Amino acid sequence: MKIDTTRFGELEVNPDAILTFPRGLPGFDGCYRYQLLHEDKAGPVVFYLQSLDDPAVAFSIVDPALFGFNYELTLSDEEAALLQAGSPAELALVLMVYKPLVNTDEKVVFQGGISANINGPLVLNLEKKLGMQKVLVGPKYDITLRDSGGA
Repeated sequence: MKIDTTRFGELEVNPDAILTFPRGLPGFDGCYRYQLLHEDKAGPVVFYLQSLDDPAVAFSIVDPALFGFNYELTLSDEEAALLQAGSPAELALVLMVYKPLVNTDEKVVFQGGISANINGPLVLNLEKKLGMQKVLVGPKYDITLRDSGGA
């Protein structure tokens, strides 16, 4: 199957590699099927979720450890069933990242830096090709800041 995307051009999609979000993602109605992509290099840091239902929708995703986050989540029985998870080891957790936009009177421009949606991590069962967004309400943070010792 081929899809012509706005970000990556034409992609050949292996039907066996389609990642399905049965509930979709909040704000992206009608987008349930995605292709997981990465740059062709060893040890990629950023991955991409390209929607197969809307060629203009793609998300950059990363390991939360890149931001110094270590999540401990509890999935409801319904969420575990949705992901067909037999154990936590079957699941991967990633964050969607983005460049914040600023509206000026003349145009929309990117603000410096990259931000992550830390209150809405994606939980993926890569073996079963299923995913969901776990929206955290009132999360409790345990943050440790370390001085790198450099000036």
